[in-house]
Amino acid sequence: MLELILPAPATVSPVVAAVIGLAALAVGCAVGFGIKSYLNRLHREAIQRECENTRKAAEVEAQKTVAQAEAQAKSEFIQRRQQFDAETEETRKELRDEERRLSKREDLLDQKLNTLTNKEQTLEASEKAVAERERALAEKDKEITELVEQQHKELLRVSNLSPDKARELVLARVEQDMERETAEVIEKRLEEAREKSESEAREIVVSAIQRYAADHTSDSTVSTVDIPSDDMKGRVIGREGRNIRAFEKATGVDVIVDDTPGVVVVSAFDPIRREVARRALEKLIQDGRIHPTRIEEIVAAMEKEVARQVTEYGKQAVLEANVRGVHNKLVELLGRLHYRTSYGQNVLTHAQEVAHLSQVIADQLGLNGRVARRAGLLHDIGKAVDHEVEGSHPQIGADLCKRYNEREEIINAVIGHHGDVEATSIYTPIISAADAISASRPGARRETLERYIQRLEKLEEIAGAFEGVRQAYAIQAGREVRVLVDANQVDDKLSSKIARDIARRVEDEMEYPGEVKVTLIREVRCTEYAR
Repeated sequence: MLELILPAPATVSPVVAAVIGLAALAVGCAVGFGIKSYLNRLHREAIQRECENTRKAAEVEAQKTVAQAEAQAKSEFIQRRQQFDAETEETRKELRDEERRLSKREDLLDQKLNTLTNKEQTLEASEKAVAERERALAEKDKEITELVEQQHKELLRVSNLSPDKARELVLARVEQDMERETAEVIEKRLEEAREKSESEAREIVVSAIQRYAADHTSDSTVSTVDIPSDDMKGRVIGREGRNIRAFEKATGVDVIVDDTPGVVVVSAFDPIRREVARRALEKLIQDGRIHPTRIEEIVAAMEKEVARQVTEYGKQAVLEANVRGVHNKLVELLGRLHYRTSYGQNVLTHAQEVAHLSQVIADQLGLNGRVARRAGLLHDIGKAVDHEVEGSHPQIGADLCKRYNEREEIINAVIGHHGDVEATSIYTPIISAADAISASRPGARRETLERYIQRLEKLEEIAGAFEGVRQAYAIQAGREVRVLVDANQVDDKLSSKIARDIARRVEDEMEYPGEVKVTLIREVRCTEYAR
């Protein structure tokens, strides 16, 4: 409230003072009210401006919120729309797959229905055909029965035989006819089986020989040592023969020093000893220092060297034959076969060749080639020690294989590859065939001319000893004998019997590699002259 300060008059009456005071109060009140109204108006305007700003800010914020809500709603709508489209597409795909499956099932059902329909039609046709055949058979049976009865009555009427005698006569005739027909059928089947088996066997053997091509002649063991001069012979013999006696004692061989120039012969039944002696003698000749002490040193060194070489030969043979798990002792015995020969054929080379041929034959027959290859490699293992152990080399080899835990098929193939025992395994005849192929190839083994001629003469002699045989010729180096028989004494059936008997007698009385073919020829010639 404003107070007006006026100069005090000199003299004022109380009434006037009161009036003046009231007037001043009224004026002050009016002024105060005006100021208050002004301030209130200013406050209200400020509040209005603040409310307007708040409202605008709220509108802006609301617009932003609405925009964000719209964007979020739009994004969620798009996402849900995509999810819905994906689910819809997957559902459509499943429906299409199901439709395809149903379509395939319908097709299969249609095919099965068609098949069943065809089968039913075929079955109906077969039943009709069977029924027709049964009716035809019944009619034929009836006709045959009537015919038999008519023949029976006619036979009784013509021959005046009793029913029992007539029955016996008819049965005897039927039995003879059946025997003849049975013999013809058996002969036909035997001929077909023989032709088929010979053809297949020939193909298998030819395939085996073609797939394994080895040298025709194997190396043989050398038992001679070259001497540079006669003076060296004297040094080998030594004073009063002490060097040669020491050498023979250390090696266990016989040294033959004769008048043959430049050669000393080493003789021993054991091929390993002979090889040790040969190497030791060559080493001594090269060294020049020949005396008993040096001889013992060289022989001991050569024994170790040959032992290592034997093992190496065995390992190489096992590796080349691709045979695994062979006992070390059997490997060593295989290596010893390198120094063993049979008819000039190296036994180890022969064993490797038999192994490969056996595998080829077994593969052709659909059998286990690994078993056949293993049996072929070990089939002559007994020859490594047959000069030390009594018995045949198949029996010795079987005992060795049994000792070193070889399979029963291997043992039977080893002991039976020469036919000494019965073959209980399919691999035994395979090994026997491969052994014969390897031994009988041209040039595989050496035979003297005298033995060769004797074998041919023996073949012709055996064939010519049979009754009805006119001539017999051994051809193809003794692999075949052709027999000409007299057609007036021998018929076709007897020809087969004579050929079999000749083959059996050749097997019993002769020894030969491979097989001998017996061909019997019966020829009928008719000659007439027109005048």
